[in-house]
Amino acid sequence: MGEMLPFVLRNAPVVVVDDDPSVRDALLLLLRIDGFEAAAFGDGESFFDSLDNSTPSCVILDLQLPGRSGLAVLKQLADMRFAPPVFVISGQSDIPMAVEAMKLGAIDFLEKPFSAGAMIDRVRDAVRIYCGSVAGRIDGLADFPGIMLLTRRERDVLALVTNGASNKEAGRRLGISPRTVEVHRARIMDKLGARNAADLMRIVLSNAPVPSRRKLSVV
Repeated sequence: MGEMLPFVLRNAPVVVVDDDPSVRDALLLLLRIDGFEAAAFGDGESFFDSLDNSTPSCVILDLQLPGRSGLAVLKQLADMRFAPPVFVISGQSDIPMAVEAMKLGAIDFLEKPFSAGAMIDRVRDAVRIYCGSVAGRIDGLADFPGIMLLTRRERDVLALVTNGASNKEAGRRLGISPRTVEVHRARIMDKLGARNAADLMRIVLSNAPVPSRRKLSVV
């Protein structure tokens, strides 16, 4: 955990969805110490609301949530064709539930309490695989519906924001203001018919190979 994360991983937002404040705080601290951007939500509704503004590069999802269950959240993510990797965690050893979660697209199941080292290693691995698949698809901007509608600058902006860069970071790397990046993003979403950030990701990756969701086994 002491090595410097590559840029794309350092700027990869990781989201925690867990109703236990102590678990949220511990995971946020762990992720931020390791260099990840991180955010946390106490229920599925607030998590889905956040997808209107940004798309995470990884999600850590508790199966025992108030209101909409973790499995219900996974089902909705599957219906959305949500591409980023999702880990499920639970304080209960429930094999049938874990199997169902994997069928719905989760890449691994970790039972609480889990090793901090094991968790961060798995997140690093999953984000690296996911960001690699996105970078390979976006950097050269292979065909996807509406690509020909975008200007060269809009493609540059899309390449950065789809890899998790904030408006400020994208602006710094492109030599433009964050406000200009915001304008480009709005134009991109309008041209591609994207309703939110998650919808934009789905459109851009619509012709891409499905990212590897190989099992990250617990050692």
